[in-house]
Amino acid sequence: MVTVNEITDLIKKARERAEKKNFSQSVELIITLKDIDVKKGFSLNEVVSLSRPATRKSTICVVGSGDLALRAKKANADKIVEPEELDRLASSKREAKKLVKAYDFFVADTALMPSVGKTLGPYLGPRGKMASPLPFNAPIENILERFRNSVRIRSKAQLNVACKIGDESMSDADLAENALAVINSLEKKLPNGDKNIRNIMIKLTMGKAAKVAELKVA
Repeated sequence: MVTVNEITDLIKKARERAEKKNFSQSVELIITLKDIDVKKGFSLNEVVSLSRPATRKSTICVVGSGDLALRAKKANADKIVEPEELDRLASSKREAKKLVKAYDFFVADTALMPSVGKTLGPYLGPRGKMASPLPFNAPIENILERFRNSVRIRSKAQLNVACKIGDESMSDADLAENALAVINSLEKKLPNGDKNIRNIMIKLTMGKAAKVAELKVA
């Protein structure tokens, strides 16, 4: 099992290997897996809440109308799609694809889920972004805040996963906490836990990856 000290050292090395830029670079966690037969349908699509909120929040699109749309607006949803726009998207594949690509998470009024599935499903599905249903009177503020501070770890028929755990303006300690939150969540989904992890890498946007190779399992 990787330790917080190992992760912290990786973050320090990743900072050293990155070019200095006039913007805050993202910090990415990359995990390579082993001893898993991808031909048997292995896949991952998990949403992980980060321990320390990242400076750059995940973006959320809400599909709904009426009171739900009003509450979503008050909760600062990044995008609100009402039924009329959803109908319009049904006849514009280009706009539908553009919308799906633009946002990290999608949530929708339960009553509109069939329409969302029909209109956006063909584009949400392949990206692992299928909309989460919002029941009547759901605490949308809390739900959106949870998604803002979450990342998706996804793998389909391949032995690696990657996600952003923050940016270089964050402290090493906070980035390490976020990395461990993702690693711990991933281990619970693997057939043999940490025994299925070959190595862990961390890199900044404009830098080379630092890695822990061939992890020793306790």
